[in-house]
Amino acid sequence: MLNRLKQLRLLARRLKNEIMTLYLAARDPRTPWYAKAVIACVVAYALSPIDLIPDFIPVLGYLDDLLLLPLGIYFALKLIPREVIIDARRRAAETSNNLPKSWPAAVIIIILWLVAVVIVGVLIARLFDTETQVLIGA
Repeated sequence: MLNRLKQLRLLARRLKNEIMTLYLAARDPRTPWYAKAVIACVVAYALSPIDLIPDFIPVLGYLDDLLLLPLGIYFALKLIPREVIIDARRRAAETSNNLPKSWPAAVIIIILWLVAVVIVGVLIARLFDTETQVLIGA
């Protein structure tokens, strides 16, 4: 049991280091724009207080974090030039691994989630042939 706990802590630390690596790589001018877009999505999802599947749902709640986050990190790292990754990992090891807090970024993430919820709601309403005006109270 203790061994498993140590493994989980090590995995969590590695994920945190990789998120910091991605953050630093996104700020590097050698990183292509499309990689920066993927990095922005992965880091935003990692830092977002809202999950795709809420954590209070047993098993499934943490499944998205255990699958989507590592897959996103893997995909983002594949898009970044090797020398940028090496440099970003070196700088991440030298830092405190604490991403800077940004309230404007948090507000943008929440707005994006709200827009996504509205879009999904409208699509579901169309699927069930419900008028959109009824949903928004118009």
